[in-house]
Amino acid sequence: MADVHHETVYFTGHVQGVGFRYTTLQVAKEFEVTGRVANLADGRVHLEVEGNPREVNVFIAAVEERMHGYIRRVERSSSTGPAQYHEFRIQ
Repeated sequence: MADVHHETVYFTGHVQGVGFRYTTLQVAKEFEVTGRVANLADGRVHLEVEGNPREVNVFIAAVEERMHGYIRRVERSSSTGPAQYHEFRIQ
């Protein structure tokens, strides 16, 4: 199986209790991406997403656009490797 582009993203701001994970799941349905989104105990939202680089970047941009009023900071890191996910889900 071919390697895929992988991004780890942390969203900081007023990102919990506002439907952030559900919105991210809905946005993911519009793109060919897999991964997961979860709340963290420190108040951030953690996103893991895989797919081709363009699709992943456009997906993250769409999440940022939909939730822009709630996000104060975005931290991203990327890598390439074997796929870890088969669908997109909320954790």
